[in-house]
Amino acid sequence: MRASVFLYPWDVNGDPGAASRIAALGVQQVTLAAAYHSTRALTPRHPRHRIVTAEYASVLYEPDPERWAGRRLRPYPAGEWAPGDAFGTAARTLAAAGLSVHSWVVLAHNSRLGAEHPDSSVVNAYGDRYPWAPCIARPEVRAHLACLAAEAATRPGAHGTELESCGWYGLAHLHAHDKTAGVGLGDAAQYLMSLCFCGSCRQGYAEQGLDPARLAGAVREALRPVWEGSWSAAPADAGIERLLGDEPAAATLDFRARTARTFQEDMVAAVRAAAPEDFQVLLHADPAVHHCGANAGVDPAHILSVADGVVVPCTGGAQALKPFAGHAADHSVLAANLTVVSGMGGSPGTLEADARRAVGLGATELRLYHAGLASDQDLRAVRAALSRLP
Repeated sequence: MRASVFLYPWDVNGDPGAASRIAALGVQQVTLAAAYHSTRALTPRHPRHRIVTAEYASVLYEPDPERWAGRRLRPYPAGEWAPGDAFGTAARTLAAAGLSVHSWVVLAHNSRLGAEHPDSSVVNAYGDRYPWAPCIARPEVRAHLACLAAEAATRPGAHGTELESCGWYGLAHLHAHDKTAGVGLGDAAQYLMSLCFCGSCRQGYAEQGLDPARLAGAVREALRPVWEGSWSAAPADAGIERLLGDEPAAATLDFRARTARTFQEDMVAAVRAAAPEDFQVLLHADPAVHHCGANAGVDPAHILSVADGVVVPCTGGAQALKPFAGHAADHSVLAANLTVVSGMGGSPGTLEADARRAVGLGATELRLYHAGLASDQDLRAVRAALSRLP
């Protein structure tokens, strides 16, 4: 079974042993970050550092000035954590070790963009902006992210790409020193807190026959029991409909689902227009269309008609693969994404069993998160598990 590990360029650059160590795991591919959000990352084996702080969302290569000339929204080159063409340097090193490289591109998640251009961000029903979440209903944001996808995905040395956050982003986000867990939010409340009420979204709701101001008021009223502690979380669909009413809930979800579908079509089309004919395009995806975040909610039938496949979160269980398996073609890639970092909730010791279960539910490939963050013990368990898989 084809397996790929996630890596950052700083996991490879400056470490002469990194590429051979990754190849020795038994993987065939590396999914290497080309455009990534801010993070603080451990590097357990690097000879020069142990912690890398990526201070803001950036591209990990040198962006083309002609491509971005005259654009208000544009990508930020990385600082000292990934100077110059960090992606290209790492990609060449990995290729020399016999590994295929695919780019890893984060799209609708960028705190610096939202801080410097507040009008680009999601706005909740209370009027609070989410600077980490560019609103994908806004034409300027969509144009920016399409341009970013085309440039970042098709870096020299990449044979394919995986697009993360290719859809709606919402409340859920580990932002700075996060202090948002004081009230437990169920799936429905997370959705309601993620609804956007920027000008573009208000227009979209109005086109659905909804009064945006009344809808925002209904969302605030629906959430009032959550803040009071008097509402127990319900399954997402039942909870949303119960709180907003059937027709507003359906109309709101229809607008957001259509917006996400056309956004995903635009991103894939932008990559394909810039890429060689055999370039593979995958999306990190969740089969629950209302879900927001890194694994954006999609319509499984639609997305498999647009992209070459999906990367599906499977840590803790692989049931999310089943809706995709029902619509997969012979050529579709269904990659089960399994966390193999013990300290981040992963279970490298059960990787073989988890992978076999995922295959039984339709997985055709594996993605292992994250070889650069994992301990030596975790990597030994990964190597042993992969050696036993067909």
